[in-house]
Amino acid sequence: MGLAQTQHRFLVRQKVTPMANRYLVHTEGADGAEGELVAFAHQKRMAFKEQVTFYTDESQRQVLFTFKARQVIDLGATYDVHGASGTRLGGFRKNLGASLLRSTWHLSREGAEGETTGQERSGGIALLRRAWELLPFTDLLPFVVPYHFDFTESGRAVMSVDKVFGLRDRYVLDIADPELDRRLAIAQAVALDALQSR
Repeated sequence: MGLAQTQHRFLVRQKVTPMANRYLVHTEGADGAEGELVAFAHQKRMAFKEQVTFYTDESQRQVLFTFKARQVIDLGATYDVHGASGTRLGGFRKNLGASLLRSTWHLSREGAEGETTGQERSGGIALLRRAWELLPFTDLLPFVVPYHFDFTESGRAVMSVDKVFGLRDRYVLDIADPELDRRLAIAQAVALDALQSR
């Protein structure tokens, strides 16, 4: 992730397979299309303890980082993000109370004092998305309306994640804070999709 640490925009695309969710993370090319692949994420479905492993590519030979729930089946779980060597980079958790109306996440960096809070930008879209999830068979049909998360710390923009309009789950991750570890940002962006219904 050395080169990727200088990047400020990433494109995240979900790839659905029968037994797992997979995510491809690219830098943005000069033409706005997908550039270099910087991470490939693999999430097993129906796991007792939620974990997503990020690799350098689809061969899954070299681990870049992981995020994993601290507890088994816990709606308010905290997820720890670790580098390939096992070093903790930080973590994130969903704020269940605040998320009843508008999904809210808290992102923390290892060794840092403050906490970054991410929340859905539009309350109206948040309510529409909740109504959609109550409908039968929506697991088979994605929510196509774009939605956005803004992450701030002490009133300062840290990063944003925007869902792109379309049938496939695709996101644009923009990083405003140059000090934010890109692995932590990418883990949180993927979690917004992988863990959103939890």
